[in-house]
Amino acid sequence: MKTSNKVAVFILLGQSNAVGHGIPMDDKDKICTPLKNVFGLTRSDNQSFANKELNWSGYTSGEMNLAEEQDHTYSIANCLARAWQDEIDSGNKSNLPDLCIVQIAIGSQGVTEGYMWNPNYEKKLIPGKLGEVKISLYPYTTHILSLVKESLNKIGKTPEVIQLHWRGGENDMTTTTELLKNSLKETYKTIFDGFYKALGEKVPTILHKLVCHEWAIQCDPSGGRLERLHYINEVFETLEREYDNISGFDACNAPNYVPDETGNGLFIEDLGHYTAQTNHWVAEQILNSYK
Repeated sequence: MKTSNKVAVFILLGQSNAVGHGIPMDDKDKICTPLKNVFGLTRSDNQSFANKELNWSGYTSGEMNLAEEQDHTYSIANCLARAWQDEIDSGNKSNLPDLCIVQIAIGSQGVTEGYMWNPNYEKKLIPGKLGEVKISLYPYTTHILSLVKESLNKIGKTPEVIQLHWRGGENDMTTTTELLKNSLKETYKTIFDGFYKALGEKVPTILHKLVCHEWAIQCDPSGGRLERLHYINEVFETLEREYDNISGFDACNAPNYVPDETGNGLFIEDLGHYTAQTNHWVAEQILNSYK
């Protein structure tokens, strides 16, 4: 790590679009040699409820998602890691500090009852690929976040959590509108309040608006999922109003957004997962906002 005491911390949480599902990296883009100024948490060293400290290592695009085993994808985390290191190496005098990344995401997991992000999900940690992995994500994430600052303090670093990004909600469209209206807002408040307590502060939090309208209609032509998509976004907007540290993010602001095109230029063929281009753009916004 740099001799400077300051280190930036970026946190990415959610489901498949936080994993980078469906967009494997080309061999030329994979980060196999650990980066010099970007660090992460490998599953082999940190995927546990029993650990009392975290083991940071030079960032690679493999094994750094502490939840699902799906590596070398064009996730926001991997895109940001490369962009941050390239900026430091460019000699642009941007004076960026080192960056530490925490990524915890499993595909097909919402926050409503029965999903792994729900606070009442049975406590377990079974590692593996999508379909095999079973982790009670809320208590696991609070456990990991509670160790972040102390682990960096121990090596003489002063951490600053620059942003916590939540990229999820799609699977909550499969439940009933009644259940969402009865519990979604309070569930999210429980989750985020738990994250802030673990970190010791209300860190800047970014909620990614759901914009997969075509996918919602394709899955449910009756319009039920689309209705629930809009309701989830309404809950996000309510949280933005009630928490002064929470703000929204709309991928439709990306330059590759095309209103009348299938997938809107944002999604791969399945209409539900963002393209590599979209995730690179998001990473650039995070980097530029810090600069």
